[in-house]
Amino acid sequence: MSHEYSLNDIVSALGGHIVGDGNVLINRVSSIANAKAGSISFFNDSKYQKALVSSEASAFIMRDAHVNLSARPKIVVDNPYAYFAKLSAFLNPLADMSHGTHETAVIHPTAHIPDTCSIGPMVVIGENVTLGEHVVITSGCVIENDVSIASGTRLEPNVVIKHHCEIGENCHLFSGVVIGSDGFGYAEESGKWLKIPQVGRVIIQANVDIGANTTVDRGAIDDTILEEGVKLDNLIQIGHNCVIGAHTVIAGCVGVAGSARIGKHCKIGGAAMILGHLEVADYVTISPGSMITRSLPVADTYTALMPFQTHKAWLSTAARIRHLDDFADRIKQLEHEIALLKAK
Repeated sequence: MSHEYSLNDIVSALGGHIVGDGNVLINRVSSIANAKAGSISFFNDSKYQKALVSSEASAFIMRDAHVNLSARPKIVVDNPYAYFAKLSAFLNPLADMSHGTHETAVIHPTAHIPDTCSIGPMVVIGENVTLGEHVVITSGCVIENDVSIASGTRLEPNVVIKHHCEIGENCHLFSGVVIGSDGFGYAEESGKWLKIPQVGRVIIQANVDIGANTTVDRGAIDDTILEEGVKLDNLIQIGHNCVIGAHTVIAGCVGVAGSARIGKHCKIGGAAMILGHLEVADYVTISPGSMITRSLPVADTYTALMPFQTHKAWLSTAARIRHLDDFADRIKQLEHEIALLKAK
């Protein structure tokens, strides 16, 4: 159950200013449609004004421009959505983990683990691992040799950190994440594939979140790098030697092939595919499902989609696409013939 706070308590902790009764008690965040007494909701768009009027929320988070839309108490801020996120974390803090090491954990004697860390059941920590203060390693995680994990980072159950990787401060890695597995590198010889040793590392800077079952491969020679503040959703594949710029967000099921360099503050929609050895500029947005086959040197929104059709209609469309070059040649010929007729 969430803790209960007055609006005055919330504003004292998170900022903003109150319009209305600051003694109203809040114990949870809710959507406008499903809110009940004790709930607080955010309002960010006037098109939801009807839902606002009928909402049972005890209070709202909104911009100053929307204050007159409701008589209920409200917290007024410049960015209601961001404030809502902070308030949700405030009302629903992560469970405190007791310091110390569970008796079933297997830890190499050369590992450095401060007393403020929490090491859960069935954790394996290898040779020469270094943990910072207040690191939380929950059940079933495997930390291989020569890994460093900085202060305040939390690993949810069954995370694997392969050898020689570095994790920065205040990162959050969710269940099933694998950091530093071998990149996909093979050389062909006489019709057979020879594995190329992957001797680089994965370097993850501070305040990075990585969703469940996402994989970040180690570099073949150079390191794979996730810069500060990167946020990755579930089921993402980051190939070897990639660099993901600071504060870039990537939605689920995206695949980034090896040696791609993604800029800072980019937004990449779900199931997008980015080919290897490409460069994407800062502040680029890529629409969901897009296939990016060349570098994107200019900040903009890029989309590479074909609207869905029935299968029969799609086959017809695909057949026409195959003949586009022929159509283009015929159009040029017709334009030439029209020009000759006009000249007469």
